[in-house]
Amino acid sequence: MAATRSSGSKNIVDPSRLNGAEKCAVVLLALGEEHAQVWQSLDEEEIKEISQAMASLGTVSAGVVEELLVEFVSGASGTGAIMGSFEQTQKLLTSIMPPDKVDSLMEEIRGPAGRTMWDKLGNVNEAVLANYLKNEYPQTVAVVLSKIKSEHAARVLAALPEDFALECVMRMLRMEPVQREILDKIEQTLRNEFMSNLARTSKRDSHEMMADIFNAFDRQTESRFITALEERNREAAERIRALMFVFEDLSKLDPGGVQTLLRTVEKDQLGLAMKGASDSLREMFFSNMSERAAKIMREDMEGMGPVRLRDVDQAQMNIVQVAKDLANKGEIMLAGSGSDDELVY
Repeated sequence: MAATRSSGSKNIVDPSRLNGAEKCAVVLLALGEEHAQVWQSLDEEEIKEISQAMASLGTVSAGVVEELLVEFVSGASGTGAIMGSFEQTQKLLTSIMPPDKVDSLMEEIRGPAGRTMWDKLGNVNEAVLANYLKNEYPQTVAVVLSKIKSEHAARVLAALPEDFALECVMRMLRMEPVQREILDKIEQTLRNEFMSNLARTSKRDSHEMMADIFNAFDRQTESRFITALEERNREAAERIRALMFVFEDLSKLDPGGVQTLLRTVEKDQLGLAMKGASDSLREMFFSNMSERAAKIMREDMEGMGPVRLRDVDQAQMNIVQVAKDLANKGEIMLAGSGSDDELVY
């Protein structure tokens, strides 16, 4: 495992290459659980920063430990060296923090869930992984793609620059069994340079975030902002519009998804929402109801009379949120207005 962000060596032999958090991590690892009370003087942000450094330290040479903590080096381990790992970090934190806080902190440190590095990579968005791999050697990328699931590897390849992706394919075709030492080195690099940074800096695409915000606007406010944004940055406006999921996008639900949604939403909310829906979307909902339920819904909608646009927008947003919740649980499949995920029969 690499020593620090600035060092590519496997063994930390120069204490000057360590930052403050990493030096603290070495000292606390050397102190061990017997002196875990030291952690109690740290605030939560300090604990988080030092834990992150500790989990990615790797091997620290005895010489470095001696320079940082001479009086304790003999008790650090049998060889005078120490090893920073997720397991050791979790063991130390458990002695000073509630289990639920430890689990939350370690999950943040570990990054995407998975038992092995290759499991974890399988949970990383293909665009994010491709953006990192495009700066690596094609042979390294070939090894990585050969270790993850074929479906995910296909998506990553499609997201890479075409010439680079083709070179990686050629390397994979000619690939021979990879030596354990090389595989370990690639895993360590991924863990230190990619996964740890991903856990610290991972954030949503700004356009996706704004699409969610725009979805929460009432219709007039949304139109006002989109129009204004188009005048300043048409590309951004179009991207946000493509990412937005609106009530009319429910027309792309498959019949099973419509049935699931109908069983979940409140009937009065659905009736109010459909007052502002297109005829085709109304018919889609009615056709998935029993004849009696559809008749009652039509009568209820007629009985409402004129309704405020603001109330219709709110009802539609509520139903869209229900649909998103169901999609997150895997109970239905959604396709946004700019998606390629429409179903073909």
